[in-house]
Amino acid sequence: MLWLVLALVLGGIEMISLSLVFAMLGGGALAAFVAAILGGPTWLQGLVFAAVSVGMIAFVRPVAMRHMRPGIEDIRTNVDRLVGSRATVMEAVDSSKGLVKIGGDVWTARAERGEFLPGDVVQVVAIEGATAVVAPGGETSPYRS
Repeated sequence: MLWLVLALVLGGIEMISLSLVFAMLGGGALAAFVAAILGGPTWLQGLVFAAVSVGMIAFVRPVAMRHMRPGIEDIRTNVDRLVGSRATVMEAVDSSKGLVKIGGDVWTARAERGEFLPGDVVQVVAIEGATAVVAPGGETSPYRS
């Protein structure tokens, strides 16, 4: 029962620290608990605890941490998050002017290539100042001839 109590205590500490070290030690304690249930001697239980704990810290924790904390380059903020999104043309867009609606905001726009009519769905390929650069990327307007 000592191993089970230790696993629970380590789990509680992990909830406070969020470092994933105590969770890995808790996994080792659970493995030692299984060894104890199967009738393993005390020295074997300790060896199982140490081996599983070290193995989990060395191999499982780095993978879990990578998934839990994305790098700063993975987080897009402000206008960077708009690149790649879809927009609806509000006023005809050509290579020099136009208006599109991105989410709930209306932006000035210019076409990377071609022209778009109101109702066309386009894709934002860049933001230059306060202007969205758009390219084909969706349905065309039913009013297009």
